[in-house]
Amino acid sequence: MTAVIRHDWTLNEITALLDLPLTDVLFRAQTIHRAHFDPNQIKISTLLSIKTGACAEDCNYCAQSAKHHTTLEAERLLALEAVLTAARAAREQGATRFCMGAAWRNPTDHNLEQVIAMIEGVHALGMETCVTLGMLTTAQAQRLKDAGLDYYNHNLDTSPEFYGQIITTRTFQDRLDTLERLREVGLKTCSGGILGMGESRQDRASMLRQLTNLPAHPESVPINLLVQIEGTPLFGQTPLDPFELVRVVAATRILMPLSDIRLSAGRSGMSDELQALCFLAGANSIFYGENLLTAPNAAANRDRELFARLGLTFETVAAERTEPGGCHRSEHIHD
Repeated sequence: MTAVIRHDWTLNEITALLDLPLTDVLFRAQTIHRAHFDPNQIKISTLLSIKTGACAEDCNYCAQSAKHHTTLEAERLLALEAVLTAARAAREQGATRFCMGAAWRNPTDHNLEQVIAMIEGVHALGMETCVTLGMLTTAQAQRLKDAGLDYYNHNLDTSPEFYGQIITTRTFQDRLDTLERLREVGLKTCSGGILGMGESRQDRASMLRQLTNLPAHPESVPINLLVQIEGTPLFGQTPLDPFELVRVVAATRILMPLSDIRLSAGRSGMSDELQALCFLAGANSIFYGENLLTAPNAAANRDRELFARLGLTFETVAAERTEPGGCHRSEHIHD
């Protein structure tokens, strides 16, 4: 089956996908998924917070905001060797991509040079690299591209209509502008959203419309389920119906047939059955390890046991690179 790539989806069309009977949307998604991916293989990445807390943004879901009163303690940027030690451990557990996140509104040029040393060090271990550092200038995006970065994560989070109820310190257009700068310099992107923040189904459809109608689909689309953290404004939010998560994963697979879809934050609270449904709906990537930045994640041994029960396999990392900027290819990506 040849992939039909569209960038002209209407809101009504996407809402109609989400409104389908669950079995129908699952069937459509699984048919498309099998045409382009091994349906029994999951790609795994590990995420490390390299600079935690004291962020100037006011994202209502985030424990790292300096504007919220949580128990999280701010930390300075990690030392290079500490990052490489974590990357080696991730590789030993089978991760093929190492993602690094810093709680910045936007990095300074000095910050960027320190992160670039980390990118180069992780590449030397034979792993793909992804970073999420906030908003970028075009010059900064080019500098990361020149350093050999594989992916940059910059989530849209939610729909443009609902965005102002979640974040006020930057606009939805600011996020689109950063994604455009990444495309201009040729960096691959990881961009998705967060579900369960009180948004409507139409908001979820609108967010997906923004993603699928970008000039190029993100190479990786993380689907996050809100992790409620005491002290943040969204703590106590009514949990999302689990089947709604499955519908969004399925719709994402239909809309973006060639993108990796990563089941991201919130997996620690998902049942094995719910995760299995998400894989059936077209999710083909997860974050692996005990934490996602500051939120808990499913334990690695639980993932291995689940994969064994479902008959799923995961990619293993290639041998160490010897040439600067060499790249093991395993398609797939976060904020």
